[in-house]
Amino acid sequence: MKQGLSLRVSQHLALTPQLQQSIRLLQLSTLELSQEIEQMLDENPFLDKEFEEAPREEFGVAQSDTPATADDAEPTREMAAMDTVSEISVDNTASDTEPSVDGVAESWEGDGSVEFSADDSEWGGDAPAHNNTGGDDAADATELARSQESLASHLHRQALSLRLSETDRSALRYLIENLNDDGYLEDSLRSLAEGLAGDDEEQLEELEHRFQVALHLLQSLEPVGVGARDLAECLCLQLKALKPQGEEAQTVCAVALRMCQQPLELLAKRDIKRLMIALGDSEAHIKAAIPLIARLEPKPGRRFADVERHVVVPDVLVTRIGKSATPKFRVMLNPDVMPRLRVHDIYANALKGGKGEAHQGLQQRLQEARWFIKNIQQRFDTILRVSNAIAERQKNFFIHGELAMRPMVLREIAEELGLHESTISRVTTNKYMSTPFGTFELKYFFGSGLETDSGNNASSTAVRALIKQFVASENPKKPLSDNQLSEMLKEQGIECARRTVAKYREALRIAPTTLRKAL
Repeated sequence: MKQGLSLRVSQHLALTPQLQQSIRLLQLSTLELSQEIEQMLDENPFLDKEFEEAPREEFGVAQSDTPATADDAEPTREMAAMDTVSEISVDNTASDTEPSVDGVAESWEGDGSVEFSADDSEWGGDAPAHNNTGGDDAADATELARSQESLASHLHRQALSLRLSETDRSALRYLIENLNDDGYLEDSLRSLAEGLAGDDEEQLEELEHRFQVALHLLQSLEPVGVGARDLAECLCLQLKALKPQGEEAQTVCAVALRMCQQPLELLAKRDIKRLMIALGDSEAHIKAAIPLIARLEPKPGRRFADVERHVVVPDVLVTRIGKSATPKFRVMLNPDVMPRLRVHDIYANALKGGKGEAHQGLQQRLQEARWFIKNIQQRFDTILRVSNAIAERQKNFFIHGELAMRPMVLREIAEELGLHESTISRVTTNKYMSTPFGTFELKYFFGSGLETDSGNNASSTAVRALIKQFVASENPKKPLSDNQLSEMLKEQGIECARRTVAKYREALRIAPTTLRKAL
């Protein structure tokens, strides 16, 4: 085999550490960015936090007197306020009337509106369901989120008021710690006992007995239904806790209890005839019992979930300016998510004129701090640019809501801003925009289009909004089928097949026709 030398020219892209960091920071959510900043503050002595409160009208990242123009130049020394506000004018060519999309039929699975308290004797068959979205319920949820009390802590606190032996108290504590987030005991008492007793049969029997006693105590605690092994037991525990007033109400409650002891498939399908046969009761009682069950809470631990982790803090704020006939909107970064960072001047000045290997290591850490601040500046600048482009293209949405959403893909924004589609994807993931119609992820504003009779395209988001509106106004006794919804969309000039309607309906978490039908 003959050996030789040859030259070959090729091109390849090498990602520098600075570029890798820039890409990583761009795809982080607000919470993840905050954690990243705290970690960098702990690791890099040259990075400092500016604690002075920024004026409310100032947003974003401050510029230094001599902004950097090269990678090795010193970036912004302090993150404070820069002009991150843009205004968008919108031609008001559509109606200002906001469409109503509320009132979608409730599922039998339950909304937790039955509350259990000392005065539950006032319950009656015609008692209205409570509204879980406001009033005292909302205040309780806010207070719960602030206190951050978990389900386990709530139950442990109640257990302290019980007069128990040390053995029973330990057994109850063990069961509480084995509950899942919904308040269910997923493992059997036998398996829990085996995990502690091992092969000791005598100890196994003793532990199982103790757990049985502890389970009875656990299921007597609040919230009612906690400690259930399955949904049927959870519903039964809540029905047993009710104290209905009047013979008729007591009869309906008893029927509901027996109904939950039947296969829940019958209840899910609202199969009145089979339920009448299984229970040997009248149609009127069956129909009265189903709404009662629908008001129960299928997940007793739901309200103890970590509420704060579900709270969305918008990265971008879009607000309307003035009340003129031609609406204008301001797009700006949320000042509450803007970090205020700077390079520690004292430490940086101390390095001037130094030499040696240790000095070079410190110079590298100083440069890392400068790169970090610069990359965060670039992250927020990119988010704002993308948000402005989205708001400009979806300007009718900010006036009329989701019915006015137009089709849009990532490529459109990428071409407009001169960025890669992958960059737009990173920017729009886990970044949120506050609008006059609520807070939405930036990805929400992108969607495919469906053909219309006029030759234009209708956004899939707008089509889903129409479906939701149709269902909200349907006759509860004769709910619309997917075929009917498809025909109604065709009347609006939108070609949408039945299978597509079914897919959109399921995405909207709207139950099928059989489950929406009123009894």
